[in-house]
Amino acid sequence: MNILYDERLDGPAPEMDRAGIRDALLKAIPGMTLLHREEDMRPFECDGLSVYRTLPLLVALPDSLDQVQRLLVECHRLGVPVVTRGAGTGLSAGALPLTHGVLLVMSRFSRILEIDPEARIARVEPGVRNLAISEAASPYGLYYAPDPSSQIACSIGGNVAENAGGVHCLKYGLTVHNVIKVEVLTIEGERMTLGSDALDAPGFDLLALFNGSEGMLGVVTEITVKLLPKPEVAKVLMASFDDVEKAGNAVGAIIAAGIIPGGLEMMDKLAIIAAEDFIGAGYPVDAEAILLCELDGVEADVDDDCETVRQVLEKAGATGIRQARDDAERAKFWAGRKNAFPAVGRMSPDYYCMDGTIPRRELARVLKGISDLSERYGLKVANVFHAGDGNMHPLILFDANREGELAVAEALGGEILELCVEVGGTITGEHGVGREKINQMCAQFRPDELATFRAAKAAFDPHDLLNPGKNIPTPARCSEFRTIKSAAADTASVVQQGGQE
Repeated sequence: MNILYDERLDGPAPEMDRAGIRDALLKAIPGMTLLHREEDMRPFECDGLSVYRTLPLLVALPDSLDQVQRLLVECHRLGVPVVTRGAGTGLSAGALPLTHGVLLVMSRFSRILEIDPEARIARVEPGVRNLAISEAASPYGLYYAPDPSSQIACSIGGNVAENAGGVHCLKYGLTVHNVIKVEVLTIEGERMTLGSDALDAPGFDLLALFNGSEGMLGVVTEITVKLLPKPEVAKVLMASFDDVEKAGNAVGAIIAAGIIPGGLEMMDKLAIIAAEDFIGAGYPVDAEAILLCELDGVEADVDDDCETVRQVLEKAGATGIRQARDDAERAKFWAGRKNAFPAVGRMSPDYYCMDGTIPRRELARVLKGISDLSERYGLKVANVFHAGDGNMHPLILFDANREGELAVAEALGGEILELCVEVGGTITGEHGVGREKINQMCAQFRPDELATFRAAKAAFDPHDLLNPGKNIPTPARCSEFRTIKSAAADTASVVQQGGQE
């Protein structure tokens, strides 16, 4: 059921050809870098979800706010769609270009404008790398909490677009909880300030709306983030289990004991073996699952929490518990988790990374469901996820060179996401919807809810020029999706009944 890509979703096609649009943009914005040759644009044909590729009409690389503003004004005048791209590390095809649209690349906006240690804020441009913020704040004893696995490369503008999380999101929140103000440009070139340096801002909370809006409402040009004091001490416990469901149940038991870890991550056997082979983190390769539990704060409190968590893990059935001896071993434990995605990538020609979120109490059930689906579809699945807040990242291993196997991986991924919805969860935690999950939006939301989403977008972008075809499915697409799902369910029912007779 691969109906992921559809040219009809790309928004209105501009009336002018490539050369005409290029000439118009260069006339309106002299001096701006505008790529138009195929070999120059190839590096921008996809984001981190590289199985879907589209060559854009043009690639714009502005280096000033004035150029960005004039580009948007001119594209609005010409009716040319615009897709904004940061570092290109996204995993949902959210920055996938359009065949008749301009790709606006914000990578040159990479300045840290201000670090204010007294106010504990940093003011940065959207192309600044996530990790660079913490590096700049480090001399003041501060850091930026959200830490996606790609933090060494991903940009803060992309983090805002996808509402990125990371290992520390359980205790310290997602991007939306750590951004206090953004400067944006609308498709018409209007400048807006959302949020405030104060504790509250007047009017509707449009700042929260822009976090996770995937470039559909405006272009973020400046971001003010919170900085937090580095914890006095951080200690990590690694617990191994002989059963994945026991590990899943242990997660809820830790939270129920009144402990909110700085990070609480889980990996299953396939991911453990891959990470250990790649990093040598000291993981027990004979375990069916491991939990990494980081506790931070004042040393006396952390020591008490470590003892409480140790007791909870033992009661939950952990077969082994190790505490990192020092910061070096703690870093090694986390290096295995942070590099789990590339590690799994060494085990298979391709992998498809899913991103669903579920209630913690449903972890064991969903892990069993994923295992059953993996067996039914005949594709291996490695599970790596932020267990503490139920944000799962099943990695589906497949080979795109085998005819039809990508479609099988897509179908398996779709069923995993629909399982998340079934247990009261959602189809995305931090990777966004993009093009990847647009079908599952039809499973997650009712038609009237999707109509509200479309109305919110139309308020900012009435002509649907900003990242069209992403995130919000059309009514026709949902109708097609539901028809296909219904037909598949009817077929499965007939087959099952035939087998019982």
